[in-house]
Amino acid sequence: MTPDKIKISIVTGCLNEQGNVEDYYSRVTKVLSEFPGYAYELIIADNCSTDRTREILRSLAAADSRLKVIFNSSNFGPVRSGYNAFLLATGDAVILMACDLQDPPELIAEMIRKWEEGFKVVVAVKASSRETPVIFFARKCFYKVLSFLSDTDQVIQNFTGFGLYDRVFLNVLRRYRDPVPYLRGFVSEIGFRRAEIPFEQPERKQGRSKHAFLSLYDLAMSGVINHSKLPLRLATFSGFLIAGISLLLALGYLVYKLLYWDTFTLGLAPLIIGVFFFSAVQLIFIGIIGEYVGAILTQVKSRPLAVIEETINFPNPDA
Repeated sequence: MTPDKIKISIVTGCLNEQGNVEDYYSRVTKVLSEFPGYAYELIIADNCSTDRTREILRSLAAADSRLKVIFNSSNFGPVRSGYNAFLLATGDAVILMACDLQDPPELIAEMIRKWEEGFKVVVAVKASSRETPVIFFARKCFYKVLSFLSDTDQVIQNFTGFGLYDRVFLNVLRRYRDPVPYLRGFVSEIGFRRAEIPFEQPERKQGRSKHAFLSLYDLAMSGVINHSKLPLRLATFSGFLIAGISLLLALGYLVYKLLYWDTFTLGLAPLIIGVFFFSAVQLIFIGIIGEYVGAILTQVKSRPLAVIEETINFPNPDA
């Protein structure tokens, strides 16, 4: 394949990013201009923005046919919308990133160079971040927990999905039929030769993050459920352990009562504490089972990742 036929796809999703989308476009195209031997396409999936984002995207796409725009019919969430656009990319290498500029576009150049060295996957890893220290620490703790729970031995720490993926990786990914995909886990599960690029995540300059607490919780649970059965096994092990401890305590109380029949009284406090403790344990593990059942229900429904209302600059808008 000659260099002028090699294509790079840059994919991102957005929601109410009128303050960032133009800057994102200019910075990405500036980096790509350093590689005149490659063709490229930019794909931006808008998740039903209510500000001026769609208007800006129409204007940019009218001036540059390499910018392809997807307008979703509703807000399908950043994961599903971004993943849907990711699968529509036609490049020999596809770079997935955020539109809010917390994934620095300047890293694209280093990713392409690593790809030229033969790496099929090049991921950007947050070595540090200018976000709130408490949030950054909580994220690091989550990745540690996920690494412990995961059935995969190579979970990437502090990796958000920002990276370059070769076409061979994308072809394998298409075989996964997951309506709520967890790409970060797929990278570790699928494998391929991988390079990691550390970077400092800048703070968001415009707008607000679309990842609220419930969104982050949902993403975290997707990562655990999709790539680990350990929580279910912990429920079973905990049941056996608590049952054994309860039996030993019961035998101990029985012996103590037989020895000190007239003076020993159990009291209500241990009973009340025990009932509340066991009830809490049961509710926790019922909730864990419920998460897995909910994931199965989502798989059975087999809903599309996103419903596209309109596309711009795609060769076949009806596809």
